[in-house]
Amino acid sequence: MRILGVSGSLRAGSFNTSLLRAALEAAPEGVELELWEGIGELPLYDEDFEDDVPESARRLREDWAAADAILFATPEYNGSVPGGLKNAIDWASRPRLEGALRNKPVAVIGASTGQFGALWAQQDLKRILGIAGARVVGTEIPVARAEERFDAEGRLLDGEVFEQLRLHLTTLASEAVAAPGRVAA
Repeated sequence: MRILGVSGSLRAGSFNTSLLRAALEAAPEGVELELWEGIGELPLYDEDFEDDVPESARRLREDWAAADAILFATPEYNGSVPGGLKNAIDWASRPRLEGALRNKPVAVIGASTGQFGALWAQQDLKRILGIAGARVVGTEIPVARAEERFDAEGRLLDGEVFEQLRLHLTTLASEAVAAPGRVAA
């Protein structure tokens, strides 16, 4: 079972990328979580490019389509999803009704230094992913006051969050196995 981990943050030392790294360690047996980087390489989505898709967007579509499921980790910028992450979803959702997210099992987690753990961004992201055709699995995992939950090297210190990640990935993997059109490996 191959799950892609996509961080909505481009920042070096990102708590959300660190949260995905913790998810790597929390992944249950039989689940391979692979970090996908490339959001920063994408041009702004423009439907005029549909006939000549930029290489970075083509790679995104291929990589996301090939994954059994995707785990998104989002920060919260001005109360919502970062523009770069939304842009990546726009590229992945095309062509309409055939995009890389069509019926793809996805889950959402998030961390922020605030008191709500990127909860608004996670809720927005779930709605955006659903509209883009993905099958959104599970609830949010808000990691508030992230600076207190990770050490200086970005390692997760909170055992409860670690167990939530393990359960979230188990649920996501189960949904991916049951996904329509999935071919058993």
